[in-house]
Amino acid sequence: MRSRLSPLGLISLLAGSVAASQDLSQYVNAFIGSEGPDGTGYGGGDIFVGGTRPFGVVKLGIDSTAVDWSTAVLNGGWTPDGNVTGFSMMHESGTGGEPKYGLISQMPLTTVDAPVNILDNLTYSQPRVGNDTAKVGYFKTQLKNGVAIELSASRHAGIMNYSFPEGQKHVLVDVSHFLPGSPGDANGQFYTGGEIQIEEDGKAYSGYGTYIGGWNNGASFTVYFWGEFSEKPDEAQAFSGANTSPMPRYHNHDNSPIPQATLGKSQILTSGPMNDRIGLLLSWKDGAASHIISRVGISFISAAKARSYIQKEIPSWKLNDTVTDAVKEWNEDVFNKVQVPLDASANMTRVTLLYSSLYFMHMMPSDRTGENPLWDSAEPFWDDFYTMWDIFRCTVSFYHIFQPAYYESMIRGVINIYKHGGYMPDGRSGNWNGLVQGGSDADNVLADAYVKGLRGAVNWTEGYMAMKKDAEVTPYNTFDPTDLTASTKEGRGALDDWKELGYVSQDHNTRCISRTVEYALNDFAVSQVAKGEMPCDVEKYLNRSANWQNIWDPSVKSLNFTGFLAPKLSNGKFNSSDYNPLLCDGCEWQSITYEGVPWEYSFVIPHDVKTLIKLMGGADTFEDRLDLMFKPNMSVQSLGANGAGITTLINIGNEPDFATPYLYNYINKQSKSVEQSRTLANQYFKDAAYGIPGNSDAGAMNSWLLWQMLGIYPIVTQPVYLLASPWFPDLNMTVNGNSTLRISATGLDEGYYVQSVKINGKQWTKNWFEHGEVMTKGGHIEFELGKEVKAWESGEVPPSPGHVELK
Repeated sequence: MRSRLSPLGLISLLAGSVAASQDLSQYVNAFIGSEGPDGTGYGGGDIFVGGTRPFGVVKLGIDSTAVDWSTAVLNGGWTPDGNVTGFSMMHESGTGGEPKYGLISQMPLTTVDAPVNILDNLTYSQPRVGNDTAKVGYFKTQLKNGVAIELSASRHAGIMNYSFPEGQKHVLVDVSHFLPGSPGDANGQFYTGGEIQIEEDGKAYSGYGTYIGGWNNGASFTVYFWGEFSEKPDEAQAFSGANTSPMPRYHNHDNSPIPQATLGKSQILTSGPMNDRIGLLLSWKDGAASHIISRVGISFISAAKARSYIQKEIPSWKLNDTVTDAVKEWNEDVFNKVQVPLDASANMTRVTLLYSSLYFMHMMPSDRTGENPLWDSAEPFWDDFYTMWDIFRCTVSFYHIFQPAYYESMIRGVINIYKHGGYMPDGRSGNWNGLVQGGSDADNVLADAYVKGLRGAVNWTEGYMAMKKDAEVTPYNTFDPTDLTASTKEGRGALDDWKELGYVSQDHNTRCISRTVEYALNDFAVSQVAKGEMPCDVEKYLNRSANWQNIWDPSVKSLNFTGFLAPKLSNGKFNSSDYNPLLCDGCEWQSITYEGVPWEYSFVIPHDVKTLIKLMGGADTFEDRLDLMFKPNMSVQSLGANGAGITTLINIGNEPDFATPYLYNYINKQSKSVEQSRTLANQYFKDAAYGIPGNSDAGAMNSWLLWQMLGIYPIVTQPVYLLASPWFPDLNMTVNGNSTLRISATGLDEGYYVQSVKINGKQWTKNWFEHGEVMTKGGHIEFELGKEVKAWESGEVPPSPGHVELK
């Protein structure tokens, strides 16, 4: 169910120079990550396919059914094999777990005769015919009933062009529509009520819907809407029906089949005290084939504001006008900020991977500034951080240099959530914090921004207060069925252990190893911001950042190596019974580690690699252990959907391993970092529907590839970048708003091993550099590459600013 529009032709350009009017959106493959290895959605990227803008609120696309709930991936709405149940305004992109959104929908129908029941979308859902078409700002699909749909979107509104065949023509507006989760799962999403009315001119409707749950087990939130059509329907019927969706613990209907809707001529309809399902059935005269266009705006404030977005953002009834405007915005805000040669010698696969990665990492989070229904504030408002756990490792570092205005706004928004909601989010969706997969990783995000000099209008006094609360105050237990032991909403649920024991114990808490590792980095983050905001706290949190050493068991042996992170009980004793660092019992919420086995987590100490190397037995043993991470057929843990086809211990389909391929830099073996990271990129990232190894995770996977293509990698919470090897002979990127970072490479055709490096004309002997050297005022990194391994670096190894030896 996919196709790609062919590029408009290669344009010959001088290296690093692109005309401002160049349409670089043509090099985006909007289907990368849409499928898994078997052609279904399972094991794929769960990406959104449809119309949206950079960090836009609206993501307008299809919602499809689950063919098999055991392998269902409805999170982005689009699936390669499911039938279409509607075209809705809100989606996430690249996320796992239970679906969220799929809200404010329309569905074109060519019959409402039996067996169609408008309260049961399985009776009218439609297969697609042929291949869907998607590009930046545009999506088209053809339904089996003969209706062709084209759509595009602005930041808060969308436009849909329905091409009906001869015969009946209906559009169903179902306020209760949402993306369903697997039956019986803990965090399903549900509709809880709403209102809809037909406007006086008969061409428009307005109202709101309220929804609850979804992946983050969120509280209820309300979305207002205004929809209108290019021509007045000949008949407009409001409908209502019993809400038979089996919400856990509140299912107040019997097990009889879904009833038929009650249709009427009411101008306004509310869900009433039992949260009835409501909507509209709009019909046009049975007759010749025709086009019907609809525009819909959404708002978290009011239907009037939703209408204003249509008037401001989509004033034209011509779909192509919105498409043109979307392409212009994407080019100006994103694509034109990175320029590579596009002449006849260009590697167009790499060009496509570059611009497609930029595209997918700009879909989330959502900039809802001006759309805050929760409190009055002049600060920016952001949602859909899904999640900090995924994006703190390298995505936000890219935002910092590439989108400084947006990024400052995000940081301010995150701090403002703390100010009014009590905690910064780790995950957030539907105006609600959650879920927390590991530590309080917003701390890492703030520290990364702070040490790289972001100040602007950020209130860092409040920012540090937010971080310190994460470090000192245990959040209340949310008793989420995902994990009943502690809060999954925000903060550090295992903080009591951390403060009292100096580690997270196995008998008190879940994910004891991975949370210990993450809490250590969180406290290092706090210490870095404390240097400027509260110097008296620095020593305390720097010392606490070394607590990961408390669960290093020097007696554990695995694959001929000794010394690993290990589960420890609250009595201070290691739980060595049947412990194998190659296994994690599922690597999920109830396991000892999350999305990675202890072998992997034993390398995830970015703030103190120096101590890690010592504990592993020195540089030579560290190198040997690291080599083993990349050896095929070593993994014995079932990796699930995010590990399809991966047999190495390193699983680049999950975020904990993002920095691991680059750790050779810490022993001045940079050539191995280049070889291992390049091999992973070439093996698992492709210009194809199955183009990324698992969930894109709000663009986290795509940002890892972007850094790989640049030939540098950021170390989070530090103003440090490791040097790798670039993919393009010349690349110019706008950094810090109006400066240019140029990355050039000679010898790229011969090989990718670094022979020498210059930064700003100076011969460089270190395999790393600091933020201020090229990321603030721009600069030039010159690589000389070749086919032979060369030990070119002779300078000091990258720093370990969290180096503390526990006594």
